[in-house]
Amino acid sequence: MSERLRIGLIGAGKFGGYHANKLSAHSQVEFTGVFDVSLSASTALSKSHNVACFKAIGPLFEASEALIIASPASYHGDYALKALEAGKHLLIEKPLAVDLNDARDIVRLAARKNLMVQVGHQERFVGRAIGLDTIPETPVLIKAQRLNPYSPRGTDTSVTMDLMTHDIDLVCWLMGEKPNFVRAQGRRLRSDSFDHMVAELQFANGAAFLEASRVAETGHRELEITYPSGTVVIDLNAKTLSHDTPFRLNAHFGSSPQAQDSLGAGMEEFVSAIRGNRTPFISARDGLMAIEIAAKLDGENEDI
Repeated sequence: MSERLRIGLIGAGKFGGYHANKLSAHSQVEFTGVFDVSLSASTALSKSHNVACFKAIGPLFEASEALIIASPASYHGDYALKALEAGKHLLIEKPLAVDLNDARDIVRLAARKNLMVQVGHQERFVGRAIGLDTIPETPVLIKAQRLNPYSPRGTDTSVTMDLMTHDIDLVCWLMGEKPNFVRAQGRRLRSDSFDHMVAELQFANGAAFLEASRVAETGHRELEITYPSGTVVIDLNAKTLSHDTPFRLNAHFGSSPQAQDSLGAGMEEFVSAIRGNRTPFISARDGLMAIEIAAKLDGENEDI
């Protein structure tokens, strides 16, 4: 492994730009360059960061020890499997993949080749900044709303895969298990896949009710977690918290570096996990669990 970790970027869109900023600023990273199917996009991003623009993906693999995949979700599986075959560690923006077979192959191939795969469910870093991981109780009820105004970004897959996967991951992390029953109701409004979804997830000793939309009039992200000892309400947009529990939670989590810059926290975790040869905080198996549930919700829902 080189003194500075050589990391390349696949995807030069909005999120690719965010990741490029983190790569350029990291003292332990050599940003090797950018590939995108849009040569004009990759050229512009590479010029702005003074790194190479790759016209094919193979040479980017050769120049890099690890890769960030920030392309549209429908490309995640193909790029990830090719990169793993080439022996590269990966940070894959959520979802891990949109095809379950691809996602399961990613988990298997990474394990076989002893490669590290991290998934971009960044809200976990916010939860850790709050102290949710220190609570000695399991929730009995979780309600989550994640409502965004319309944007064509992400419409290559369902809102369940694009947005609700964040809350599916959070719920499973907090519950400590997969649900044993799910049902959902979705609507197609501005794309070929679901743009609005409401879902119920039942666990052994609790339940979660989730709503996600990419056609809302205004943005709103709220998480309400009820424990046997009380309830925690978090506004993830305003970064505010109120609760009546006996637990010591960080009401000023918005000033925590992990919450202020969860993407940066994800980058730190990625580099640290590779350097330490350890499983990252948000692993490929975590990402697989989230999309297995999302796929079931998309398949089990009553389309209206």
